[in-house]
Amino acid sequence: MSAVKAIRQFILLVAVTIAIAACDGSPADRGPYLQSPTPTSVIIKWRTKTQLASEVHYGLAPGVLEKITETGVIANNHEVLLESLEPDTRYFYSVSGKERKEFYFRTPPIEGEAHSTRVWVLGDSGSGDERAEKVRDAFYEFNNGADADLILMLGDLAYDLGSETDFQRAFFEMYPDTLPTTPIFPALGNHDANTDRGAPYFGIFSLPASGESGGVASETEAYYSFNYANIHFVALDTELSDRLPGSTMYRWLIEDLKANDQDWTIVFFHRPLYSKGRHDSDDTGSTMSQMRMHYPPVFETYGVDLVFSGHNHSYERSFPLAGHQGTSDTLTESMKTDLGDGRTDGDGPYRKTGSGENEGVIYIVAGSSSKAHEYPLDHPANLIAMVELGSVVLDIDGDTLNARFVSPNSKAIDYFTIVKNQE
Repeated sequence: MSAVKAIRQFILLVAVTIAIAACDGSPADRGPYLQSPTPTSVIIKWRTKTQLASEVHYGLAPGVLEKITETGVIANNHEVLLESLEPDTRYFYSVSGKERKEFYFRTPPIEGEAHSTRVWVLGDSGSGDERAEKVRDAFYEFNNGADADLILMLGDLAYDLGSETDFQRAFFEMYPDTLPTTPIFPALGNHDANTDRGAPYFGIFSLPASGESGGVASETEAYYSFNYANIHFVALDTELSDRLPGSTMYRWLIEDLKANDQDWTIVFFHRPLYSKGRHDSDDTGSTMSQMRMHYPPVFETYGVDLVFSGHNHSYERSFPLAGHQGTSDTLTESMKTDLGDGRTDGDGPYRKTGSGENEGVIYIVAGSSSKAHEYPLDHPANLIAMVELGSVVLDIDGDTLNARFVSPNSKAIDYFTIVKNQE
């Protein structure tokens, strides 16, 4: 046999071996990743190709992982709850199947205490391609390689079908350096719900449905709430849950916001209320129209500060709004509670007393973390609208909130500030 022929046969053998391995049904490695943190606990999830005992080693110093938590379960998919942790403390850890790798996380601060908090907000990030990579890497550069405290994801994490394969490519393989250190809180998108009514999505995430991270228990992972420092977050479901007044989700939202006593309140979900992107929020009978008709009065009554959504692959920021539930042609200037730009180097920051009702809610469409589509973007509710890839960085410290929309060149191409004088 010639040397060339032998090499060709060897290459063919290697290719066949790889192909067989790829098709043998073995699950791909995943994680670890962090879920439902509290000041004294966190869930760590991961997946291994072979079945192993679910075990986490952890401690307060790198290389000194003297504590062990195990479930006694042998599995591919692992979920371990660490408890009796100290608030606002960095822990180092390793997980079974990846003993040679060491990771870390920081527990949240004590609930209700003001604390400098950075939130990374991604919308429609699920392309899994170079556009998503650009947005990701721009944040890393903007953040000087540091970690955010938490990540909000506004739906459509995994195009096109929200399948296990889509999540592997667009989520786990896109953020391997972030998932082990930073807790993820997602909202369900329409693409995420395409496979078995979101079965992969709900299998991947373990969300605080029982109120274990603060807030009122929803008893469903489709929508939920949680607290971090002095901030209350609410994730709603615009895809699978009944949204109309009197529905379980609607009644739960009111109960949750009534019980909320945090300084800041941020709501997030997939489909926007005020947008003229690919999907027009004026479309009668649409989910967006239903949400706009029924939810702004609840947000205004209970002092919601920001509402984030995606779905449209654009960036749009509204004026602070109060009293509007109709189509865009019914919006009047009196419904804008502040006509300024909210910038400290412009018209000045938006100011709120913290008293709650009718101080205006800012609505942000941030669905361009992996796609950006040209559309009119001329909704009169919006002060800023642009077709740009990017993500939002929120910094909340005491009575001040700063929001910046960061483009792939790592520059903040929109920004504003809210200052809240607490009563």
